[in-house]
Amino acid sequence: MSENDANARYIREAIVEPAPIARARTHALELGVASVSPAVGAQLAVLAAATNARSIVEIGTGAGVSGLWLLRGAPGAVLTSIDNEPEHLVAARRSFGEAKIPGTKARFITGRAADVLPRMNEASYDIVLVDADPENVIEYVEHGLRLARSGGIVAVPRVLAGGRTADPVQRDAVTSAYRSLVQETQESPAVLAAISTAGEGLLQLVSLSTD
Repeated sequence: MSENDANARYIREAIVEPAPIARARTHALELGVASVSPAVGAQLAVLAAATNARSIVEIGTGAGVSGLWLLRGAPGAVLTSIDNEPEHLVAARRSFGEAKIPGTKARFITGRAADVLPRMNEASYDIVLVDADPENVIEYVEHGLRLARSGGIVAVPRVLAGGRTADPVQRDAVTSAYRSLVQETQESPAVLAAISTAGEGLLQLVSLSTD
C-alpha cells in the first residue's frame, strides 16, 4: 500500500459520522444520490464553524448529508438548499426532521440552480457549497463567488474527479471543467484557493475584497 493510499484509508476510518448524518447517508444511498464523503463533510463542518457562518447556500442537497454537516459546524446558521430533484429535497427534509433541525433553520428550493442563483442576493452568504451538475461547475462557482461575502467561502467537492483531473490524458467535459476551474482559481486575484485531497477532494475558495 502506498503512502497516499495509507493516508486515505486512515482518514476514512478516523472520521466518526454522527448518527443523524449516517441515517441521511442511508437515505441518499437508497435514492442513488452521491453525497459528500464523511471526510469532506467533516471539513465542511470545520469551515462553517471557523467562519461562524450564519447564512449558507448549497447547490445540490445530497439528500441532506452535506447540509447536516454544515449545520453541525454552524448550528446557528440558516441553510438554503437548491435541487432540481423534488425527491432529493423530500429526503433532505426527512433527514433534517430526524436530526431535529428546526424548520426555521432550513429552506428548500426546487429548481435548476442556473435559474435560481441569479435571483439571490449578492455578497450575502458566508458559505456556498457547489455539489451539483459538474458539467456546469464553472458557472455555479461564478454565481457562488457573487453570492459570497468578502471573506466568505465557496467549496467544491469532487474536484479531483477520482484522479482524472490530475491525468492530462483525460479530456471528458466534466474533467476538463474541473481542471479549468482549478487553474483559473489558482491564477485569480479575486480569491484564495486551496485543494484538500481527503475524501473525494475539496476545492476551497475564499472571496477577497475588491476594495
